[in-house]
Amino acid sequence: MQNDDIIFDFVVPAKQPWSRVISKGESLTIVDLEGQQAVDFLCFDAADPDDRYSAMNTIKVQGSAYIKQGTVLYTDSGKALLTVVKDTLGGHDTIYGCCSNPNNFLRYGVATTESCYSNFLHELATHGMDRTAIVGNVNFFMQVPVMPDGAAGVAEDVSAPGSYVDLRAETDVLVVLSNCPQMLNPCNGFAPSPVRVIVRKAGAPISL
Repeated sequence: MQNDDIIFDFVVPAKQPWSRVISKGESLTIVDLEGQQAVDFLCFDAADPDDRYSAMNTIKVQGSAYIKQGTVLYTDSGKALLTVVKDTLGGHDTIYGCCSNPNNFLRYGVATTESCYSNFLHELATHGMDRTAIVGNVNFFMQVPVMPDGAAGVAEDVSAPGSYVDLRAETDVLVVLSNCPQMLNPCNGFAPSPVRVIVRKAGAPISL
């Protein structure tokens, strides 16, 4: 890929949020640099942020509880936001939502000061949005198998270093992510690490 195909290239530090409007046709690649690093992900119609990612529409339309290559992320209104064009992992979680300080206390009995929920609050505020914009999110590079008896939990060691997902914007999309700070379950291998985000021009091939 030529340098002039890259619009933006940034390493999101461990535990930190990031956001950007991805214009229609552009591509966003998220790279799990060191492996086993969950990325909590929200997205919105940039022209109408009240129309946000819907896990239920996304699951029902495609008949799958997992995000993988070919999945389209839909909004509440049924508008296509992003298509997963390339995915080296498969099976990204759509059901577990984001960690929060109250939830960490409920699940683990530990009072925490950082979480994906607080990261989302901080980043959404930069776009004039508040907690009402936080819905059930995608968890890239994280898998939550559901057993026949209904039991579910975070899988260990699912994402190898360099795993990536490549998403094409089907409209102008506001993406907001939290590079998950969770250290009380194996979603980050108990050691949060950085991830890389790359935005490419429409039609530009991926090359890492």
